[in-house]
Amino acid sequence: MAALIIAVVGSGAIAGAWFFELVLGLKPCPLCLEQRVPYYIAIPLALFVALAAWRRAPRPVVLVGLVALALLMLWGAGLGVFHAGVEWKLWAGPTECTGAVDLGSGSDFMKRLQGGIVIQRCDEAAWRFLGISLAGYNVLIAGALAAVALIGAIATWVAPQRVRHGRV
Repeated sequence: MAALIIAVVGSGAIAGAWFFELVLGLKPCPLCLEQRVPYYIAIPLALFVALAAWRRAPRPVVLVGLVALALLMLWGAGLGVFHAGVEWKLWAGPTECTGAVDLGSGSDFMKRLQGGIVIQRCDEAAWRFLGISLAGYNVLIAGALAAVALIGAIATWVAPQRVRHGRV
């Protein structure tokens, strides 16, 4: 059940990110795009783990899958914490999307304008609700999914021991 929750909620989080990007027109910065990577890995893995549990795969397979999901979601939450800290100017972000804008020479600047290349800034939140940016909401979602995966892993680990000792 934990893996299925991660697949469904993770898919919802990615769908939400795509909605903000494609429907509302909020262009993601490089850190925003990087925060999606754990979800892109975790969603198919979660579906695999859910299928394995449903097919009664050996408990170690399910346990390892849930621990891997927890680590992926902790990685995602960590990326979100880093990005939110960059947005709040608590620490510096990547040079390609934070700090002073380097316009280069006049001819370089004109080439960039003609090429249409625009790098979204990582140190400015494109959207906030209740004072929390999308990076902050990613921390909450990924952290909650990591907790779900850990609870599922603990339940998977403890369940066989209860049965072995005659407790249910």
